[in-house]
Order: sequence, then C-alpha cells, then structure tokens
Amino acid sequence: MSMTCWGLPVFASDNNGARPVALLAREGAARDRLRDAVAAAGGQVVLEDDPNTLDAAALDASATEVVLVALEPAVEDALERLDAVLESPRYTLMFEEAEIIARREGWESQRWIRHLAAKLQGHGNVLPPGPEDDAALQPEPGMPVRPAELHVDAPLQFHLDEAFEAADTVPADGLYFAPAEERQPPEVMSFEELMAKAQAEESPAATAQETGPLPPPLPPLEDPPQGMVDTQVPAGTAAAAGSYSSWSLLEDDAYVAPAAPVEAAAAENPSIASLLSSSLSLVELEPESGESAGGPVLVLAGIGGPDAVRRLLSGLPEDFARPVLVQMRLDGGRYANLVKQMARVTALPVLLAVPGQPAEAGNVYVLADAVGLEPDGAGLRFVEASAQLITALPVADSAVVMLSGADPALVPEVLAFAAQGGWAAGQTGDGCYDPEAASQLVVAGMPGGDPEYLAGELATRCAQ
Repeated sequence: MSMTCWGLPVFASDNNGARPVALLAREGAARDRLRDAVAAAGGQVVLEDDPNTLDAAALDASATEVVLVALEPAVEDALERLDAVLESPRYTLMFEEAEIIARREGWESQRWIRHLAAKLQGHGNVLPPGPEDDAALQPEPGMPVRPAELHVDAPLQFHLDEAFEAADTVPADGLYFAPAEERQPPEVMSFEELMAKAQAEESPAATAQETGPLPPPLPPLEDPPQGMVDTQVPAGTAAAAGSYSSWSLLEDDAYVAPAAPVEAAAAENPSIASLLSSSLSLVELEPESGESAGGPVLVLAGIGGPDAVRRLLSGLPEDFARPVLVQMRLDGGRYANLVKQMARVTALPVLLAVPGQPAEAGNVYVLADAVGLEPDGAGLRFVEASAQLITALPVADSAVVMLSGADPALVPEVLAFAAQGGWAAGQTGDGCYDPEAASQLVVAGMPGGDPEYLAGELATRCAQ
C-alpha cells in the first residue's frame, strides 16, 4: 500500500490523464471542498460516500486508484473497519483533516490544489503559473550582418591619423641570429674516442686535477667503542694498536643488561620487589549496570499534526535506537486509532504508552492526555496523572521537536530545555498549518525544517 503525505516532493513522469478518485468524507463543507479540489486538480471522482455507511465491497469493486479520506474523530471506527480494503496495494491513500479543509481560503486553498494536482498527475510542479516564456527566435532568410557593415559610416580618419603619427615609435619585426661561436658544427667522434674520453674524465688523476688533492685519512681510534669486541683476530696473535678492522657488534643473546641498579632499588623498597615478582596484565572494565541507551525524542504536535508526524516517523531508520514519544491532543481521545495510523508508515514498533512500563529504545510511544514521565534508574518510565514531561527528560541526551499545532504554552519549557544543552527544533515549510509554536523556536535560534529534514537530523545526531 503506497501512501502520499501532503508536502512531500513527488518525482515521477508527467501524466496529465485524469485518475479515478474515491472521496470518503462525511457530508458538509469539507466534502464539498474536496470534490471541487479534485476536479480542479484534474482528477475524476468515481465514488463519493460517507465512510460510516460505505460498503467495503463497493469500494473494492470500483475502478478507483486514489482514495482521498477526510479525517475526523467521527470516521475513525469506520476506517478501522475498512482496513482490509484500504491496505490493498492497488490504492494510493491520501489523508486530509476535515477541520483544516473547511477553513482553507484564498492563497492557501490554491496552494493545496496545486499540491493535489502534482500527486494525482505524477509530477513535482507545485509552483503557481508565471509569465509565458519568450517566443523562440525564428530563422530569417539572407546572410547575417557582418561587423564591418555595422561601422561602414563610422568616422575612421581620426584613428588613421593617430596610427600614422605613432608609426615611427613602433618597434620593427626582425629575425634572431645566433652568435658565430654558437653556429659551429659539433665535434664528430667515434665510439672508441667517446669511451676513451669518458674513462679519462673518471680517472683519479683527472678527479684530483679537477677537485684538488684528497683529504688525509682519519686517525685510528685508540680505544674500541663500548659494545664492540675483536672477533676476527686469530688466537695467539695480537692486534695492532688502534686497529678497528676486526670489530663487530655483539650478538643479541650475548648481551645482558646490568641488573645491579634494579636489584639495589628492590632491596631498598619491598614494594618494588613484590611488583617484580608478580605478573601484571590489563583487566577489562565491566560495563556499569543500568546504562541507558540514550535519551528519548519527544514529538509535540496538534492541528495538522497527523500528517507531520507521519512524515517524521517515515524518515527515521529502522535501527533508530532511541525511544520516540509522540504527544498530540485528540478531541475524541482515540489514541488507539492514532497508533494504527502511525504503524503503517514506519518500520519501528508503534505502541500506546501504558503507565508503569519503561520507555524502551527503538519503540514509538503515543502518549495519551494523562500520561507523563519520571526517572526510573538509568531510564524513564510512564506514569499516570503527571505534569512532568519535558522537565523529566535527560537534558544532555534528549531531543524535543515541535510540529504543526504544538501548544505555544510549552515553548518556554522547550527553550529552557535547549538552554541547558538539549536539542530542540521546529517544523517550517509547506504542510505546517499551525506554525505558531514551531516558529517561536526558529526565531529563538533553534534549527528548523520540514519533517523529513528533522528526521534526518535526528538520525544523524542519535547515531553519534
């Protein structure tokens, strides 16, 4: 089952054909706006019905390729009933919040229609129409105008007079002739003559004649250096005084380092003697028990948040070794349905946070309204009716991301968290329908970007 989220770039070949669309929404302003938007985007509505009354067999029997759903709490149970049909790979699913659809006006509505058209037609052009391109130049008969013809009537006499006056000062051209001595032909010699000349140049007499007398030999050494012995003089024959022709280095196994200083030090200090008599080795340090795998990532969202959370979770790698906590206020409190929706877009396990259980790395937890955090040894565990959430995070190793619709009242806590060394970021760009809280973070100097960019930043930072 392929899923398309608003604001994601689409790279595909252009396809201007109208795609059949099934519109699943309750009657009202949101449904009317969706119908008009599909028509303006080049789609064709082949099925339009309320998800609560839709027969799954009717959707399965239709020729639709795209299923466009208006999300609201009143249809979540119906979508759960239609899961078996919607998960078919023949459909491309598009989700939109009914509350946001109903209040789109003007420029925002036109931008959304352009994004919808890009997804339906399979291209990435979401820019508004601009001025037409200039018409291409057409070839004309005849020869092109030559540069000389452009200056045929130009007054050139002034330049001619100036060149005539400066003619005497311009150096004249001439040919180079080598001196007479350099023009003599080279001496021709036979191979035998060349060899004789080379041997004469390399002889000691020639060298002494060219460089002077050789320096005198070095005087003989009176005493042999320490560490060298005479090994080549026959037995019974005395070597000449100062002769060093028979010296050689000692063999490795013949040399023994003096141990007297060490033995003297060991006699004075018994601890040194005990160390010398014992064998020392490195011992591997055992890891401390209860060591945490890393602080969690807290994701705060609200209006427009489901789409942003889906985009963020889909960008996290399957080996993401941190707990991911998602807090998004829902009017109906149907967090179990939110867990099912998020489980479709990420390879990470998505669970509902239960008080008393620990927050384990590699899982995504959806937090209900009355669920908070508290320290539990080296990690964290969920608790009920707790106001601690951001303040319970380990500052040096955690992250907070504010997406579309996050509560602006939490911005001071997030900024205080960042001031203590935590990493905080906010959503920007297309698809951020309620950017008030996230924009305050960006204005305060925190990182910002679309959910895909923030997912990449989290993956990079948490892998370090």
